[in-house]
Amino acid sequence: MTELHRITVDSSQCGGRPCLRGMRIRVKDVLDLLAAGASREEILTDYPLLEEGDIVAALEFAARQSDHPILRVA
Repeated sequence: MTELHRITVDSSQCGGRPCLRGMRIRVKDVLDLLAAGASREEILTDYPLLEEGDIVAALEFAARQSDHPILRVA
């Protein structure tokens, strides 16, 4: 089951960048924390409004964004 429904984009919030559930916590912020080695538990402790599904949504969003075809011009 997808968690992408947790990702929101609002042009008046965070410069239109993808956020989690309408909060001012950007998907990129969660991804940066994970990339820096923070555990899911640490992130949930530091951001008590986040839920486990939000972290899954951020990862799923990133995975889908990175899967695009590369077209080569002959």
